[in-house]
This record gives sequence, C-alpha cells and structure tokens, in this order.
Amino acid sequence: MRDPRKSAIGKGLRRRGRLIAEAVSPPRKQLDAVPAPRTDTAPVEPPYVAPRASRLVDAPVFVLSSVRSGSTLLRVILNSHSQIRAPHEMHLRTVHVHLSRDFTGDAMKALELDKCELEHILWDRILHHELTRSGKRVIVDKTPPNTLIWPRLHRCWPNARYILLLRHPGAVAQSLTSRRTDPDHEAIRAEVLSYSEKLEEARQNLPVHVIRYEELTAEPEKVTRGICDHLGLAWEPGMLDYGTKDHGTFRPQLGDWSTTIKSGRIQPARAADPTAELPPRLHELAEAWGYPT
Repeated sequence: MRDPRKSAIGKGLRRRGRLIAEAVSPPRKQLDAVPAPRTDTAPVEPPYVAPRASRLVDAPVFVLSSVRSGSTLLRVILNSHSQIRAPHEMHLRTVHVHLSRDFTGDAMKALELDKCELEHILWDRILHHELTRSGKRVIVDKTPPNTLIWPRLHRCWPNARYILLLRHPGAVAQSLTSRRTDPDHEAIRAEVLSYSEKLEEARQNLPVHVIRYEELTAEPEKVTRGICDHLGLAWEPGMLDYGTKDHGTFRPQLGDWSTTIKSGRIQPARAADPTAELPPRLHELAEAWGYPT
C-alpha cells in the first residue's frame, strides 16, 4: 500500500517544478495580444532633391500677367524686335516627365537628377530649341499661367528676367465676362483674385520690370523703350508696327485670337467700369498697383 504522505510530497514537487519552468520560460504568444511597436524601424528618408543642372538658356524672359491683360499684344510687339523671339503661349508647366518604372528614380538619382529637375531640363531645352530656330538673342515666354508657378520658374532659372504686366482687376473681370457665353461671376472674381495675388507676390519678391496694359496702349513707344532698356537692347521703331511681321497663328489656347489683335494695330485699352463690384482684396491690390479705386 502506497504511503499517502509520499504521494502528497510527490505531487507538491511536480507542481513546484511546473511553476519554476513557467517562470523561467519565455511567455507564450497570445493570439489576441496587441504586438508591441518595433523599435528597430529605420527612419524614413526625405525625398531626394537634385541639384540644379546647367542650363542652355541662362536668362530667359517671362511676362507675368493675368489672363485678359494684353499679354498677346505685348508678345507680338516684342516679337517684332530683331533680337527678341516671343512665340505663342508654350505652357511649359504642362510638360511633364514620367518615371515609369520603380527603379527609374534610382537610376536618375545616380545621375544627380530627379523628376522635377528632369522637367526643368526639358523646359530649358524647349526654350533653347525655339531660340536657336529663330536666330535671335533673347527669348520671351508670355504664358499667363506661368504667373501661378513663378517660384518654380525662379528655381529653374535663377537669372531669369521678368516683365510684370498689370491691368486693372476690374477690367480683367469685365473682359473675362464678355468672352464667356454663360459667365459665372463668382468664379471669374475668384480667378482674377488668384492671378492678382500671385502677381503681387512676384512684384514683392522678384526683380521685375512693371508695366501697365493701359500705359502700353496709350504710350507704346515710352513703355517699349523701358522694356528694351531692362533687357539691354536697343529700341526699334518697327516694334510698334507689329502687323507687318509674322507672329504665327492666332488661335485659342495659344493666346488672344480676337479681331483686335489680328488688326495689326495697337488699340486703346478698354477702361474698367468704376461701378463694377469687386471683392475688397481686389480693390486693395488695384490701389497698390496705382489704379484709382
């Protein structure tokens, strides 16, 4: 017959052994346990920013303006100069580079390039191509939406030169309204304001040569002489007779295509309606630009 005392002692020893084993063993993973955050995760590297590559065109000229501000008139006047090439709106900001494979970015990084700088190189090549094709010395891009990306233009071409073409915001709004079959007045005011804010930013931050559309049409010789001085070129009287020169096709998306611009003559600017309602900020900007409000 087994001694009950020995049996109890044996059970106690076995139980103690299990407890000791559990104490020194690693804890079992529970299915519903929340995993602890990993502390060995590598920090996320910031995106690579390529240095600026060399440029074929070191100091292009950009006309910064709102839409419906006379930029096409200024373009054809400048393009009539023997040393200035001012083509139609080129819309460089819509010319993009697509890196189609996962490893393409690494391949470009090894060349000290990224997507943004590749686009800048392409934009520069387009300007150089057109300038070389023309046989002239200075190239001017007058695409109005360039105004909305002026900081990027400045990064791309630190030595670029700028002509800031202003027009009374009320007159711009009137012109947009008259050109649209079913004008949304609130959207038009918002569009004019977005351009005007960017123009003011550029005026405050860039070495710009400021002209007003109203003065360009009223005193074209005086204004164009000032532009030529800014660009380091001699003024040419033929600039004012733009209708005798070839400026390409006038059509939508490439600039103004109205009968006014096709007339070949500089015509007076249409004044802003003094009774037109404008947001307070546009009144403020118009006053800052020297317009009566």
